[in-house]
Amino acid sequence: MRLLFLGDVVGRSGRNVVVENLPALRERWKLDCVVINGENAAGGFGITEAICDDLLAAGADVVTLGNHSFDQREALVFIERQPRLIRPANYPSGTPGRGAAVVEARNGARVLVVNAMGRLFIDPLDDPFAAVERELASCPLGEVCDAVVVDMHAEATSEKLAMAHFVDGRATLVVGTHTHVPTADHRILPGGTAYLSDAGMCGDYDSILGMAKDEPIRRFLQKTPGARMEPATGPGALAGIAVEVCDRTGHALDVAPVRLGPHLAEARPHFWE
Repeated sequence: MRLLFLGDVVGRSGRNVVVENLPALRERWKLDCVVINGENAAGGFGITEAICDDLLAAGADVVTLGNHSFDQREALVFIERQPRLIRPANYPSGTPGRGAAVVEARNGARVLVVNAMGRLFIDPLDDPFAAVERELASCPLGEVCDAVVVDMHAEATSEKLAMAHFVDGRATLVVGTHTHVPTADHRILPGGTAYLSDAGMCGDYDSILGMAKDEPIRRFLQKTPGARMEPATGPGALAGIAVEVCDRTGHALDVAPVRLGPHLAEARPHFWE
């Protein structure tokens, strides 16, 4: 099975680069399943129903979220009727939406996607390890599903890596999101789980983490309240991770970074090209 995960979509630049490129990538790389983090897709803060629909129509099978899940208040309502949009599973009981989704890939495989949010240096939710354990127990790899993707939306690399080792052998991929900077530590852990500390973002990299540069710089210099930060509007780049999955075990056979577009060194999965 061929699996692609794309990092946080930031603003219009991020949306455009996904919508313009993902359909062709699905066909060129014969992708079976695509997961995208969309929590910054609406002006850098949250997601709207129309944007979610656009990402799904472009080829995403599941859209994950994070600490900005409900910055757009309409998400409190439409997340209930969109089963392929998931928020962190460790939100408190009673929060609208769900923390996991099972989708059928193009090759017929059943893929469990779990979204979790870290607690270090970020607004803490419930225990993410317990939440992920519950989701894996209810849909174990190799028994109920054929692949498992965990989006660990967290600030601390240590927490992301701890999650990966916690589920090693029980998940196909654990990938970090939230910091918007693609890391170079992609690998397959001893138990067969692919890992990357951060997928990066889909957006304009001539920016500060996807935001226009002036206001973040001013805040560092002056330490005073100012204007709302706005997404940068230049050409966007795609960033994420590609995983070749064993159809028999659901473990990763090969893994490679994906970086397509301006400002970053290009990276493509050699095993699909």
